Amino acid sequence: MLNTFDVIIIGGGAAGFFTAINAAENNPKLSVAILERGKDVLGKVKISGGGRCNVTHAEFIPKDLSQKYPRGEKELLGPFHTFMTGDTIEWFEKRGVELKIEEDGRMFPVSNNSQTIIDCFTSEISRLGITLLKSQPVKSLNKTENNWQVTTATQTFHAKKIVFATGSNPKVWKLLEALGHSIITPVPSLFTFNIKDGRIAKLPGIATDVTVQVLSRKGKIILESEGPLLITHWGMSGPAILKLSAWGARVLEEMKYHFVIKINWLHDASEMELLESLLSLKLEHPKQTLFKYAQFELPKRLWQSLLKATGISETEIWADISKKKLQNLANQLTQSQFEVDGKSTFKEEFVTAGGVDLKEVNFKTFESKIHPNLFFAGEILNIDAITGGFNFQNAWTGGFIVAQNIS
Repeated sequence: MLNTFDVIIIGGGAAGFFTAINAAENNPKLSVAILERGKDVLGKVKISGGGRCNVTHAEFIPKDLSQKYPRGEKELLGPFHTFMTGDTIEWFEKRGVELKIEEDGRMFPVSNNSQTIIDCFTSEISRLGITLLKSQPVKSLNKTENNWQVTTATQTFHAKKIVFATGSNPKVWKLLEALGHSIITPVPSLFTFNIKDGRIAKLPGIATDVTVQVLSRKGKIILESEGPLLITHWGMSGPAILKLSAWGARVLEEMKYHFVIKINWLHDASEMELLESLLSLKLEHPKQTLFKYAQFELPKRLWQSLLKATGISETEIWADISKKKLQNLANQLTQSQFEVDGKSTFKEEFVTAGGVDLKEVNFKTFESKIHPNLFFAGEILNIDAITGGFNFQNAWTGGFIVAQNIS
């Protein structure tokens, strides 16, 4: 029958290509096709990591790796014992793509170019005889007696096994709902905070290590993270903020992205400890102007901005600062509050929390518990990670295990 394959993979992204390549390599007799709705493939791979492709993260213990997934932590622990970071590195090296580890643990191709990964994938599907069909948005999926029937905008295809690797795609989720799957409503996951505040208005580009907390409407701490914070033209970004947006994806959506954050610019110093340090500085440097020398390893412009917010002028010296003003400064340094008014997408790497309910998937095989011979890989599932290459690692792990089971 024309347009009949052993395996059809719906979605020409990272998870789709990885599944196809591994399936065809495991069993060269399989006929494998990738159906892609657009004119181009691997779009997310191309723009990831600022065009360098953040392939994975240098985290080599399955339990530690699984803890980087706000949704999917429990489910991915077993799969990571089958295929994880070390396997990913080896997989790419076998195909001539060497990866390197950066200081923050992110891993990129040595070429610093995402095209290296795209070229690797496209040459592999060509070598393995995998059929790639573009401009084929799937309109319907039906079960026949022994096969699946996939209808796209222009053609009808048949396959014994179907793999969905379409990422966050509402139209595909609707198709799966029609087949009886439950979809967890998607909400944005990795995003930055919009903040208009005089204290940071003139500081874009400044980064420093902080502890940051999200407060409830009653002032209780509901989320906390630490790490580098980056001040931007529209507010705040950096790992500390992105971690909050990932772990708090649902809560922050419920708050309609209007909430208060509290920042300790000195990480974990308490207000009382800091007041003692400030009183010591007053004794040690009585004639020094506070504006001239930044303290506590803070960026100078940030230090000066927080002094201004406390009401300390550019000419004041330590000897003239009252204890009350030092108390206010200690408070500003350890408990600065900022109002968040909305969010912005983090670069082009749009990630959502939501997708196929994980209770309906067998994570030994990534097969649907509702329909035999229907598999999932990547972000189509209700799995998402913090930033740093973890979302790709989920795609490689899922794709590898699906390939093992359809071969």
